[in-house]
Order: sequence, then structure tokens, then C-alpha cells
Amino acid sequence: MTVLKVRPPAVTPAARTEAGTNRGERLSALAQQHGALVALVLLAAVASLSFDSFATGDNIENMALSSAFLAIVALGMTFVIITGGIDLSVGSVFVLGGVLAAWGSRHGTLVALLLPLAGCGLIGLVNGVLIARTRMAPFIVTLASMLAARGVMLNITDEGATTYLVDKNSLFIRLGQDELLGIGIPVWITVVLFVAGAVVLRRTRFGQHVYAVGGNEDAAALMGAPVARTKIIVYTLSGLLAGLAGALNAAWLASGVTILGFGMELDAIAAVVIGGTLLTGGLGFISGSLVGVLLLKVIQNIINQVGSLDSAYQQVVSGGFLVLVVIAQTWLGRRQQVI
Repeated sequence: MTVLKVRPPAVTPAARTEAGTNRGERLSALAQQHGALVALVLLAAVASLSFDSFATGDNIENMALSSAFLAIVALGMTFVIITGGIDLSVGSVFVLGGVLAAWGSRHGTLVALLLPLAGCGLIGLVNGVLIARTRMAPFIVTLASMLAARGVMLNITDEGATTYLVDKNSLFIRLGQDELLGIGIPVWITVVLFVAGAVVLRRTRFGQHVYAVGGNEDAAALMGAPVARTKIIVYTLSGLLAGLAGALNAAWLASGVTILGFGMELDAIAAVVIGGTLLTGGLGFISGSLVGVLLLKVIQNIINQVGSLDSAYQQVVSGGFLVLVVIAQTWLGRRQQVI
């Protein structure tokens, strides 16, 4: 009996090149999407070994709660940046939302929630209309609205001299201070919002339009995507989420503090970019923005744990992280183009 030996087909150089290309693309995509998560895990592990109080339940709970407000703002910023825009007004809108919520809490929980959402959502809507319909630069429009929101807040609070307090017996304050299963309500709200945001961005037609507008606005228009409407929605959403974060912060602090929010827009942008979203638009991850926020908060907590370092170092380290991430994103983008 004759046994025929069948040789496997030889792997051609072209096939090897294609396999290497696909592997390189996958590695680049994974590095861009999950690089911040790896950094977060490593940093948290080192901090846990270095500081006895870092991995305690109270410290983790405090970090999660303080991260919730910035995370909600960063969620709206993620949608904006994916479209290729920027929103510099969210810090001032955040403060305004807190002041409006504290003032409205005197008239009931419903007013305390609806007033900041209506006022801050209107600011976001105006931003979106001006940017989408007049084609004004997002930087200029949102810079103007940042100053306007800050001016409205100062007018309401008599140049910051008046701080509105939230009644400790009101139902509204429970949104910021109560816990569910040992976790603060603002943290649960943040988780729900991020899950909803991820579903909208990845599983809906609107999410596809967001990516298309950020990738190539002219091509998106040719494909029938409603470019102007998409921009208006994302800026309105950014204003709504900043106002909601401010309202929850007011419920947590039981007052509409007027000195918060300075530089918050920069922290939100840094968290989004660190999480893997391209500043040029067209690529971004909701989960990455949450990881970026947590990474910034862990850095801040480590500096607090050290004790001998000034809090300003947190900004220095955050800026350093941002520069490294942008350099990495640029390198990965060029590498993918070469591949």
C-alpha cells in the first residue's frame, strides 16, 4: 500500500507580511485602548505596596466618590472630542449647575434637579448651534460660554459672597450623601451613565454619526450623516452632564460652592485623552475616559499619601502623563499608517 504524503502549502513572504501587519495593527489598537488601564493597575499595585492606607475600604470609597463628578463631566467631553471638537465651558457650567441646584433646593428636589439641567443644557445647546450652524471654532465659542457661565454664577451669588446651602433634611441631599450597598449614590449614577454612554456610542446610529463626523466631516455629510444635528446634540449633552455633575456635587457638599470647577475642563480633557480618545477626533472609548479619570485620582491620592509633596505636583504629573499619551498616540497613528 502506497502512502501519499501531502506537504502543507508553503507560507509565502506576502502571507508572512500580511500576518505581521495584522498583528501589528491589533497590538497598536490594544495599546491605544488599554494602555491607560495597564498604567492604572500597575500604579495602584505599587501604591498598595508602598502605603498601608491606600488599599483600605475608606480610601477607595473616597476616591470613587470624588472621581464621580469629574467622570460625569468627562463622559460628555468624550462625545465632544470624538467629533473633533472641544468644550472649555464645562468647568464654569459645573459650578453654575451646583449653584442653581443649591438655590433650587429651597423649592423642592425636582426644581433642584431640573433647574441646573435646563440652564446648563441651554448653554450646551447654544454652543452646539453656534459651532454647527455658523461654523465658528469650538475653542472660541466654548471659551466665550465659559466666561458667560462664570458671569451668571457670580451674578447669582453676589460676586461669590453668597453661598446657598442645601437643607440637610431635604430629599435632594440624599442623592449626594446616601449609599446603596455601601457605595455612594453618585458613584452608582456615574456607572449607569457610562454604561448608557457606551451603548449609545457603540450600538446606535447616533454613535456611528459621532465617529463619522470626527473621522471626516465632509465624508460624513456625503454619506448622509446629519453633521450639524450631531454636533448640536453632543454639545448639549456635554452641558447637561456638566450641570448634573454640579448638582450632585452640591448635594454631596450640601451647598453650592462657588470656588470649585476652576480648571476642571482641563482635567476632563486630560482624562479623555489619557483614556485613548484622539484629540483630532474619530476615535475614542467611553471606558477609557473612566480609566483616565481614575488614573488622575490615583495620582492625586498617592501625592496626598506621601504628605511631603505639595498638591501642585498632581498637576505636574498629570501634565506629564498627558504629554506621554499624546506622543504615544501620535506614534501609534503613524505606525498604523505605515502598516
